[in-house]
Amino acid sequence: MIRVEDLHKHFGGFHAVDGASLSIEKGSITGLIGPNGAGKTTLFNVIAGVLPPTSGRVIMEGADITGLPPHALFQKGLLRTFQIAHEFHTMTCRENLMMVPPRQSGENLWSAWFERGKVRLEEEEIRRRADEVLEFLTIDHIADEKAGMISGGQKKLLELGRTMMTDARVVFLDEVGAGVNRTLLNTIADAIVRLNQERGYTFVVIEHDMDFIGRICDPVICMAEGKVLAEGTLDEIKANEAVIEAYLGTGLKNKVVKEEEATL
Repeated sequence: MIRVEDLHKHFGGFHAVDGASLSIEKGSITGLIGPNGAGKTTLFNVIAGVLPPTSGRVIMEGADITGLPPHALFQKGLLRTFQIAHEFHTMTCRENLMMVPPRQSGENLWSAWFERGKVRLEEEEIRRRADEVLEFLTIDHIADEKAGMISGGQKKLLELGRTMMTDARVVFLDEVGAGVNRTLLNTIADAIVRLNQERGYTFVVIEHDMDFIGRICDPVICMAEGKVLAEGTLDEIKANEAVIEAYLGTGLKNKVVKEEEATL
């Protein structure tokens, strides 16, 4: 569904993404892991149009989407969430969801003045849809609470809910578990799996919680220093020498040699 070809993103002399190439299969939940500074979020930002690439290409279902702005990718069904939730904090959770659908009649001055019946019916349908989303995510009890007053985990669920208010096809989730307690993290995981299985969403997930990654993601891609190091199941990734080197600074082979030297 998504193919990244030799992607580079440079900030002056710093190569945040340095020739990354990878593929995201339609209908998958792909995990993206790597040490801090590996280039994961920058890669997301380039794919999602937040940042222009220095070079390389991003292909979505055969079409070159390299450098398209976020609103154009939104129309194609490519969305991303952020590590820090971006809710409208003075609006209710329901209102946050109702803001999402594009081209609402009430946004048009003519319709707002002269087609009020049409606007009202459309808003009622959007409200019904928002309530269904809140119920799906098991947060319908906070529908009328101000979004700025809910917990961090609930905000992450609300962000996930925003993707359900439009025709999302592939969703990039950046550290969806950051600052979230274990109970809500399990709720988020359940919602992602259900959206994948029941509605055909494709997900790409950046996360440092390996239990979370192992529960929902297959395959898993590991990045380090702006490059893709390895791809496979989480068990295969954990056993990969290059991955161990990137995370720990020394691989298993070096560890074994040192242990053998210590016994001599």
